[in-house]
Amino acid sequence: MTETFAPSRRALMLGSGLLAMPAIGHAQTVTNITAHYSMPAIFKSAQDAILEAFHASQSEVRVSYVNATPTYEDGAQLLLRGAATGQLPDVTFQGLNRMRLFAERGITRDLRPYLADEGNAAELGYSAPILAIGFQGGKQAGLPFAMSNPISYYNVDLFRRAGLNPDAFPTSWDGVIDASRRIRALGGGIEGMFFRWPGDDWMFSALLFGHGGDMLTPDEKDVAFNGPEGLASVRLLDRMVKEGGMPNFAGVADLQAFAAGRLGMMFRTTAQVRGILESVGQTFELRTTIMPVIDPARGRLPTGGAGAMIAARDDARARAAWRFVKFATSPVGTSLMVRNTGYVPTNQIAIDDPKYLGDFYAANPLFQAATRQVGIMKPWYSFPGSNSVRVTQVMVDNLARIAEQQATPEVVLADMADQVRRLLPRA
Repeated sequence: MTETFAPSRRALMLGSGLLAMPAIGHAQTVTNITAHYSMPAIFKSAQDAILEAFHASQSEVRVSYVNATPTYEDGAQLLLRGAATGQLPDVTFQGLNRMRLFAERGITRDLRPYLADEGNAAELGYSAPILAIGFQGGKQAGLPFAMSNPISYYNVDLFRRAGLNPDAFPTSWDGVIDASRRIRALGGGIEGMFFRWPGDDWMFSALLFGHGGDMLTPDEKDVAFNGPEGLASVRLLDRMVKEGGMPNFAGVADLQAFAAGRLGMMFRTTAQVRGILESVGQTFELRTTIMPVIDPARGRLPTGGAGAMIAARDDARARAAWRFVKFATSPVGTSLMVRNTGYVPTNQIAIDDPKYLGDFYAANPLFQAATRQVGIMKPWYSFPGSNSVRVTQVMVDNLARIAEQQATPEVVLADMADQVRRLLPRA
């Protein structure tokens, strides 16, 4: 859809810099496109800031957000339904582990032609490792927009009350479980820890990868998470419940308990640093740090986050969509995303040039934990085939049996392996 639009002069403050759009006196043709994203509880402020900056920077493309979905899994289902009904957004921000699914199904466009038209991708800040994350299903399915890894959040006041040293957060899970017991012993409804296992397979990946394990075999024909590393992972989750007294929180109950000062430690995505900081306010002293180490040599952490993809069917709308995707993943877009969330930056220029984020990290130490773990980040595994969404749900359902103490880790791992194996593509 196009219409006539005569923009006025606008300016947007970005850190210490000023992004200004000069006034344009003549009418121009405007292309209107739609964009979708998930997890508005985390992304809304960032997406709103990026949209405002994009509109201020040019006048030919106008973007409207539609159908923001609560989770990445909800977002994946929305796109799958849209592909079936012909009601796709022009741009979609999806979980990095779902880019492969949409690429293999032909739902999203290959971005290589757009990148080729731009010339040198590195000059836009797209490094080879970043492009590799979005190269799925034999094409450049998308561009990483936000990356995260899991970090440790903790309540300094509860640490002190329990006789723990807040300047020496436990570096092992044994130490975390012991600290959880001591915090829980304070009584009065105070809980020691919560490891955010529900929702998807990402935090299970943190344990599995931390032990040096893999989801599937190299040929992707069979499960690999049922080996020693996977068994150690589910046993550790079981210990968190049995020995650490970890409650079976659902939804955002852990976030609410933490904000109220009734939970000592949380292990969650760095993406929520901004939101958690605001929810805690002055209730207690909040700190963040890296995850406890499992295997110093082989241990890795999953790269969570979202990728920007183009699903527009019309070529003109797709070209307009590319302009928005390019801006959202630019140094300016990346800076706005980081400042409003807690995610790790994806644009190399924003990382290297201190004018974008240098002052931010210096002034906001709570955001630094994730950047200290970049060297051990590993891609969030994308299961092959059309059943990838079902695979994730199978894993979550089985992990729930441990959290609810309905089955032993050994039984859960065997059942999970059998059920996932049946959902893998047949040769």
